[in-house]
Amino acid sequence: MVANRDQTRIYNQNRFKLGLFGMNCSGGLSLTLAPERWNASWDNNVRAAQLADEAGLEFLLPIGRWHGYQGESDTQGTTFETLTWACGLLASTKEITTFGTLHVAFVNPVFAAKQMVTADHIGHGRFGLNIVSGWNPVEFGMFGVELQEHDDRYAYSQEWIDIVKRIWSEHEPFDYEGRYYRLKAVLGKPKPWWGTRPILVSAGNSETGRSFAADNADCLFTSIPKLEDLPPKIESFRSMAPPGQLRNIFASCHLMVRKTRKEAQDYHHYIVHEKGDWEAAEYAAGFRGTRLNTWMKEQTDLKARLISGAGYPMIGSYDDAVETFQKLSDFGLDGLACGMINYIDDFPHIRDELLPRMERAGLRQKTNR
Repeated sequence: MVANRDQTRIYNQNRFKLGLFGMNCSGGLSLTLAPERWNASWDNNVRAAQLADEAGLEFLLPIGRWHGYQGESDTQGTTFETLTWACGLLASTKEITTFGTLHVAFVNPVFAAKQMVTADHIGHGRFGLNIVSGWNPVEFGMFGVELQEHDDRYAYSQEWIDIVKRIWSEHEPFDYEGRYYRLKAVLGKPKPWWGTRPILVSAGNSETGRSFAADNADCLFTSIPKLEDLPPKIESFRSMAPPGQLRNIFASCHLMVRKTRKEAQDYHHYIVHEKGDWEAAEYAAGFRGTRLNTWMKEQTDLKARLISGAGYPMIGSYDDAVETFQKLSDFGLDGLACGMINYIDDFPHIRDELLPRMERAGLRQKTNR
């Protein structure tokens, strides 16, 4: 029986943790027209979440998206709002941590604090918040919210999360006077499960984003540059955070693994070059071009890279994947959030092939699956 938040699965003793990333969005992370591409129906989300929960994966991470990538596939054009999504999946699972991903500029902190406490009680302390300052001008326009300069967005996010933390922890009404919010007699009940706040995560790559994450996050998501550049990047993150605060550093990947490397490469060719939505890739390359991670900008085949799926490309045999996991773990990374072409159909590759190999490699403790 879990007695406190520190005993939830995301804080377990596995050296290398795994989660599912982006399954609340149509198409997941890939811009492909392959007929097996992810159908983000509610029933499919529940089934994928339960598969991950039963297999012992640590977390589910949604994408906060309000506008898709067009083309025939319109990947991420159909999405579930993430706090409501998290509530449903927390009620449908037993142990897995489930995050909501929230653009803080779009939701009042008093209202959001109450929503998240509700989710935390539904999941008996398994809810976590992914704090997003935002970047997409189209989505900001949909809400009629000004897209501020980069550093100002983080200043706004800091006020927002400061207010939420106080609502979660303080027992008397308080006033708040800041640059963005002026609030009177703020109070929120009930408090989070166990009386401790939900896990906070943030994704930061800019200097300001890294500083915000270091100041606030329990877990941090980052991109994987060239593998040799990862150790100093991780060390920088850990050195910026107060001692003991930053519990996990994760990255995202797109997982396309098969029994042999050739099978995986052939499937990748099919997804990208036979079934790729190149119109969507053209749109995504132009629309996202100003904010692509440095290592992605260096890709000579950027559009093919976007079709395959956002995140570090994990394309190869099962043994190749576990060898890479081992290397990432040795570099100081604590785990990966995985996108797949189809989170249900592809899940046996994780459960039946990767997890046993990871156990044998000492990356995970043995579980009954």
